[in-house]
Amino acid sequence: MRVRKLFPTAAAWAMLGAAPPPVPVATYSETDFARVRKLDAHVHDFVADDRFLSVARRDGFELLSIAVDYPDGPPLSLEVAAAYKLLARDPARFHFATAFSMQGFGTPGWTERTKRAIDDAVAHGVVGVKVWKNIGMVARDQAGKRIFLDDPRFDGVMRHIEERGLVLIAHQGEPKDCWLPLDQMTTENDRSYFREHPRYYMYLHPDEPAYETLMAARDSFVARHPHLTFVGAHMASLEWSVDRLAQFLDRYPNANVDLAARLSNLQVQSNVDYRKVRGFMIKYQDRLLYGTDLKISPPAPGAPAPGAAAAAEFRQEAETFWRSDWRYLATPLSQHVDAINADARGLALPRAVIDKIYYANARRIFRLDGRTAS
Repeated sequence: MRVRKLFPTAAAWAMLGAAPPPVPVATYSETDFARVRKLDAHVHDFVADDRFLSVARRDGFELLSIAVDYPDGPPLSLEVAAAYKLLARDPARFHFATAFSMQGFGTPGWTERTKRAIDDAVAHGVVGVKVWKNIGMVARDQAGKRIFLDDPRFDGVMRHIEERGLVLIAHQGEPKDCWLPLDQMTTENDRSYFREHPRYYMYLHPDEPAYETLMAARDSFVARHPHLTFVGAHMASLEWSVDRLAQFLDRYPNANVDLAARLSNLQVQSNVDYRKVRGFMIKYQDRLLYGTDLKISPPAPGAPAPGAAAAAEFRQEAETFWRSDWRYLATPLSQHVDAINADARGLALPRAVIDKIYYANARRIFRLDGRTAS
């Protein structure tokens, strides 16, 4: 005879003076990694070969490659030319956000030239435009005045970006660690980077703009353009505090953020208050985009073209980043994180949340309907 098991209803639990046990939430495992659709919404693929796309195909990723107006990097024209070739090769898996040059900013004709360059990019299938930290930290106008993002001379270009249905991606400022003494920095990767690159270490340059000055200019810009879809790169440089980031997202409903190169800052916080960080990720699940900042750049002039060894090295780098991030965001498993010199417990976000952060949000925000990788 089969015995029927009876379980208390919610009303019965209430009569017993106890809360019912929580309903288990479905989460992914490490073995789900390759089969789940994913989109790395912050990479830099500046070479028109198959290295990045091949590893993306293997691991179930689409890519959003982002151009950078970076004086010390590849010329912007080469970045754009490589992206157009990759777009033509695999438009379902490769997506592109362009950038514009700050050369001649504020002079007659700059706005119209920039708008024409954006229109050309739209004709090639771009989905966004990026502004970089040189705005606020490096660029000056013809009079030698520092240029900040909320400068009204950007208004014509920003209206054009909005009218063309593009997303603005903004890397403004640096991690807050950049303005702190080395022994007060929160991550080892920030500490080692700024130790080795004193030119970019703002703590050593007190005459340069303060962190809060850059954040205020960025916030002023977002408020100035409430109908422009905005993505704050690198957790909008508010990586040090999910409370501060929540305030930013609450204040500006047109704003979203990507997680690129800032998960270690999140892991520092989740090691202190796991429930707060996990709760933040779930509450703002519609506003967060997965990204890594992985990069492939062309060889230096005169250097040999990359061979099989370089391709294998990059494949291993991408695999390491992607699987480590998946373990932290999608599973409950712990792992040692060199950047924080500690173990970090996985957030085990619900499957529905992972599906948004890793894929659906980027598809929606960048309007990628009709471009689906097989």
